[in-house]
Order: sequence, then C-alpha cells, then structure tokens
Amino acid sequence: KTGPFKPEYAGKLNFYLSAVDSQLRDEKRDHSTIGLILCKTKNKVIVEYALRGSPKPIGVANWQLTRSLPDDLGSRLPTVQELEEELNEKGKSFSKDEKA
Repeated sequence: KTGPFKPEYAGKLNFYLSAVDSQLRDEKRDHSTIGLILCKTKNKVIVEYALRGSPKPIGVANWQLTRSLPDDLGSRLPTVQELEEELNEKGKSFSKDEKA
C-alpha cells in the first residue's frame, strides 16, 4: 500500500488468505498461508487492534523503496515471465475444476 495502514486491509487480506488456503493449499504438503501487508507507515496500536481477532497469520511491515535488489536476492527471485507462466497454469487448473 502506498499510504498508512488501515484496519480494513486486515479484513481483506484475511479473505484472500482463506481463498488461497481453500483453492491452492495442499493440506498434506503446505502449512497455512501467511499474509503480509506492506504499508508506507503503520501505527502499532491500530495494527494490534485490527489483527487481534484474526485467526490467520498476518504481519504488517513498513516498506522502503530502493533502486535495486541486492545481488544475492535478485538471483533467487522468479522472473516476471516465470510468474506469468505459473499464474496461467494455475488459472487453467481452476477452469478445469470449475467445469467438473
């Protein structure tokens, strides 16, 4: 997020985590999905109240824009093309599941 943390971000992320756990997570292989909300700023009290009743593992952190990734990190991240290919594959499998 480009601004400060808002409590509604926690509710929206909880929704997304539930969808991912239901649609993508393999209960035999995967642990629960972890949510991370990156905001420009955060108020710790507001974050604490927003997350207090959440059953999902959610973290909130500040982000800072940098010009480049460290060399050791950049080489371990997938490329945009690799991400697009994986998302397309996941989309195809969802379409097959919906037709069944």
